[in-house]
Amino acid sequence: MTPVALCLEELLPYNKDSRRTRTYSMIIRTGLVLSTVAVALLVPFFGLVMAFIGAFLSMTVSLILPCLCYLSIIGDKATISQRILCGFIIMVGILCAIGGTYSSVAGIIRNYINF
Repeated sequence: MTPVALCLEELLPYNKDSRRTRTYSMIIRTGLVLSTVAVALLVPFFGLVMAFIGAFLSMTVSLILPCLCYLSIIGDKATISQRILCGFIIMVGILCAIGGTYSSVAGIIRNYINF
């Protein structure tokens, strides 16, 4: 939530009064937390939906894309061991993303049927 809060705070007009700025910041952050709590309470299976998003995006952003970008930047200068290691990390990332996505989708379907 910090990046969202910072973006919203940047939209506010600049004010030299730090007390007013701090008050606006607390209001924005409190509103974001309350809206998150409301969504978590109102949306059924919120945890499973977040697990689905996390499984797919976390593996993509933290394992797969960095290796692909590294290999793209280095190009032909990458040694065989670097290519093998990056390929291994990419495969582990893909397998974890598939496994986590399958597990969360299966949980959503299982809970939806029992709902």
